[in-house]
Amino acid sequence: MTSLDASTRAAARGMSDIKIRNLFIIPTILFLIIFNIFPLIYSLGYSFTDFRASSNAPANFVGLQNYRELLSDPFIWNNFAITAKYVIVSVTGQVIVGFGTAMLLNRDIPFKGLLTTLLLLPMMLSMAVVGLFWKLLYDPSFGIINYALGLGTFEWLSNPDMALYAVALTDIWMWSPFVMLLSLAGLSAVPKHLYEAAAIDRAGPFYTFFRITLPLVAPILMIAIIFRTMEAFKTFDLAYILTSQPTTEVISIRLYKMAFQEWQTGRSCALAYIVLIMVLAITNIYVKYLNKVKER
Repeated sequence: MTSLDASTRAAARGMSDIKIRNLFIIPTILFLIIFNIFPLIYSLGYSFTDFRASSNAPANFVGLQNYRELLSDPFIWNNFAITAKYVIVSVTGQVIVGFGTAMLLNRDIPFKGLLTTLLLLPMMLSMAVVGLFWKLLYDPSFGIINYALGLGTFEWLSNPDMALYAVALTDIWMWSPFVMLLSLAGLSAVPKHLYEAAAIDRAGPFYTFFRITLPLVAPILMIAIIFRTMEAFKTFDLAYILTSQPTTEVISIRLYKMAFQEWQTGRSCALAYIVLIMVLAITNIYVKYLNKVKER
């Protein structure tokens, strides 16, 4: 009724549908150009210079020098290796825990709605709160994790071999509910008559899972994996808050230090574009695989 009245009033003022559409679309396009596209183009220009934001010296054009130096730097590749290890551990854990929990919740159990709501709570918290909360849990003196596992004063966050896994475990705890939520949507859409037909044919749980459940849920599970891989690849908050180990210096932390501690602005812009290209390449591989899964 309100939109009809608005259209009537606009028509009375002589405004066509095209003018009304442009009235809403043009501000949105301007907003995207000013706050999204312009910074991207501006930083791309700086990635070809030796500009430092901490000095008043003008930016000198250096061509592809920043990209060549970064791609030949073994320390940068070590940061990428740490990031890849973190992404594999974190996303794999989230898929196993999230999908396993969704399989349990897909059954007829008491207080199912309440349990689902409680399990969603971790991903509603801020990264800073989750980081500080788990820092207390990992504390070697009074942390409840060491007490529950009987590990005494075991060091989680200051141990170079365990720090990255501790951060990944925190990420799994926080974002498994996201995978669970999407998996539940996929599981609830599986036609019940397929399970009834499998039961008539006396198919076992193993056959039913791999021949019915997993193939039908795979597309939506792939979407969850794409989202979580992109997020895990640019993880910064948790690793920065929980520990400052060199073994947990993922590429986002290296980028932050390069840009705002070492003030190598041009070089950091080049690194940001290398990361962007890698994320786009990984996402493209996932999307191609997702399309193949849908076609089956």
